[in-house]
Amino acid sequence: MAAPSPRAGVTVLSPQCCLLALLVSQALADLGEFSPGQSVGSLPVGAAAQERRYLLYDVNPPEGFNLRRDVYIRMASLLKTLQKSEDWVLVLPPWGRLYHWQSPDIHQVRIPWAEFFELKSLNQNIPVIEYEDFLAESGGPFIEQVYVLQGYAEGWKEGTWEEKVDQRTCIDQLMYSEDKHGYYRGWFWGYEETRGLNVTCLSVQGSASIMANILLKNTTARTIMLDRAENLLHDHYGGRDYWNARRSMVFAQHLRIVGDEFRANVLRSNDEADKTIFVEDWTRVKAKPNMALGGPYLAVHLRRKDFIWGHREDVPSLRKAAEEIHSLLKKLKLKKVFVATDADRGDLEALRKLIPEMVRFEPTWEELEFFKDGGIAIIDQWICAHARYFIGTSVSTFSFRIHEEREILGFDPKTTYNRFCGDKEKNCEQPTHWKIVY
Repeated sequence: MAAPSPRAGVTVLSPQCCLLALLVSQALADLGEFSPGQSVGSLPVGAAAQERRYLLYDVNPPEGFNLRRDVYIRMASLLKTLQKSEDWVLVLPPWGRLYHWQSPDIHQVRIPWAEFFELKSLNQNIPVIEYEDFLAESGGPFIEQVYVLQGYAEGWKEGTWEEKVDQRTCIDQLMYSEDKHGYYRGWFWGYEETRGLNVTCLSVQGSASIMANILLKNTTARTIMLDRAENLLHDHYGGRDYWNARRSMVFAQHLRIVGDEFRANVLRSNDEADKTIFVEDWTRVKAKPNMALGGPYLAVHLRRKDFIWGHREDVPSLRKAAEEIHSLLKKLKLKKVFVATDADRGDLEALRKLIPEMVRFEPTWEELEFFKDGGIAIIDQWICAHARYFIGTSVSTFSFRIHEEREILGFDPKTTYNRFCGDKEKNCEQPTHWKIVY
């Protein structure tokens, strides 16, 4: 993610920012045409049928933005299973307080999904609703049942894997405390007024839809939250339902506009020349393999910080990465490289000396406050997704999401599923190609 440009003393938004603010306001206002959980013909906000049930979820606090996007796909699969029996809607957990969002003096809690993704697109796959709309529709800040998901204390023995769910004693200390009224207080995405009525620990082992029987048969609660939802696996990773959920996660229009303007002004890239024409309705898109060409630039995701602190052997030194970048620029006959990185100021200065051709999206303070760290990350990913060639960081979910965007756009896998190798890495296995399924 790019650091903000140091433009001290600026207090008035630029005309560009004002235009962007207008675009965002219009985009959010347009969402009013679609009721929470609506596809076509569903009930408007405030008039939901009493029998509708709500599925909420949260993820382990240290997990980052891109892993949380993956957990959403697992919950979408579970919701599809539930919908076969009853009327359910997925409540989108507000964004905030993520480890990687470290920009100072910026309010980054209670962020609705509409700031990052198109709700209309999400609703074309499953019914979803923002948390504040859930509060209005369900009648108050109470969640009747909170299930805290965990593994099995005894683990599992090799060769005896089975999918199962059991109510068990909580393994870790609960992140909820009971108040004097018998209600449970917790993080609840920064909504201090929210309370849980019951909290139960469940040991789980298996895919997301193993929770269906519990939710349909073991509780009559209308509002149910699955905490630590990352403990559930994908139902069918890489299958049609997976890709439908993934394709429905269309980036918010105002973020795509900013990314496209940067591509045009800095990288001489546009959809027509790059053969990456974007269609708003993802259900009408079926990209042909190797259809996309990409803009005349190399794109790189170079993960640093905690990956370096963890002493990963598959993360290159800056010098090693620079050598690979220069080799690719020469091979591909390109002159510019776009770099998305979480490198600190010292590493960035070193990179600029090693790679004079490097360009980055560097937001002003106003833009950073407006788009927030999550929005800047999406702009970086959008630009990387449109490059002639992409190379990322080993096992980084940030890079994984770029792979998927490029697969959706129709890029040749050889230009997409690539990663840097560590300085002393002997077996530099490249990322697996997960072919899109329609």
